Amino acid sequence: MDPLPLSTDFLFRVEMTVEGSAVGPTPLGERRIGLITGGRFAGPAVSGTVLPGGADWMLTGADGATRLDVRCLLRAENGQVIGLTYTGLRAGPPGVLARLAAGEVVDPASYYMRTTLRFETAPGPLEWLNRVLAVAVGQRPPQGPIYDVYRIL
Repeated sequence: MDPLPLSTDFLFRVEMTVEGSAVGPTPLGERRIGLITGGRFAGPAVSGTVLPGGADWMLTGADGATRLDVRCLLRAENGQVIGLTYTGLRAGPPGVLARLAAGEVVDPASYYMRTTLRFETAPGPLEWLNRVLAVAVGQRPPQGPIYDVYRIL
């Protein structure tokens, strides 16, 4: 049997601003928490702002890869609030990851940053997002993460 094709549709680009806080080494790895302070998102499907108050509970393991675990809120231009939850992975060569950790600008093609996303919102024009699974390709400039988000069709 031939595999079924996987198709996507671009939803939006989201840019977040974050402030970091280190918890330190834990039994699971190096824990950091990035507090989301704001941002914006825009695309053909939906646009708006990233509300302050979300957080990314990052865990860097012995392999150097960082596991992302994020919950945040978006407010669409029409006022509808959207809960966004995503998990993901940022990995790459040790030298590249060290430059990222030092806050340097690094070419996104030199590391791997991918996430899976789910949305949650109340009835309204954007409730179709409740029935969407999405993936994103990310990058990590110094001011905060940027993701290009795609709906899986």
